[in-house]
Amino acid sequence: MQKIVTNLWYDTQAEEAAEFYCSLFEDSKITKVLPYGEVGPREAGLTMLVDFELNGQKFTAINGGGDFRYTHAMSLLVNCDSQEEIDRLWAALLADGGQEIECGWLNDKYGVPWQIWPVAADALLASSDRAAANRAMQAMLGMKKIDLQGMREAYDGKIS
Repeated sequence: MQKIVTNLWYDTQAEEAAEFYCSLFEDSKITKVLPYGEVGPREAGLTMLVDFELNGQKFTAINGGGDFRYTHAMSLLVNCDSQEEIDRLWAALLADGGQEIECGWLNDKYGVPWQIWPVAADALLASSDRAAANRAMQAMLGMKKIDLQGMREAYDGKIS
């Protein structure tokens, strides 16, 4: 059993969001859907809770209602192996009303903050060549969607 599970709060879109997220990642599935009963704070039959897995990691989504907003103080970080993966996830998560933020962050159409990050960028930013690492960082700070090639070129001093 996974001891710590991320819980995502929605008004009424928990099941729709879980289905959408499961469509984006391999080894993903909805494992349980529980409706509200006759007694409860929401209308009977509305999905109350959705348990799902993304790439084998467990999540819960709840239709809790009310006026709430996510912030970037906590986001779902996706470590990507390629620019193609970054591009695919970026486009899918922005579709139908998502919002680009900066430095690899975005909000999806449900308002959930995500960071779409290339694993290879870690080595650039952690390099012992601090001048090169700083150039890569400066390039990244000017990006919304991370362009790994652009970071590499800045790291190598090919662009300023």
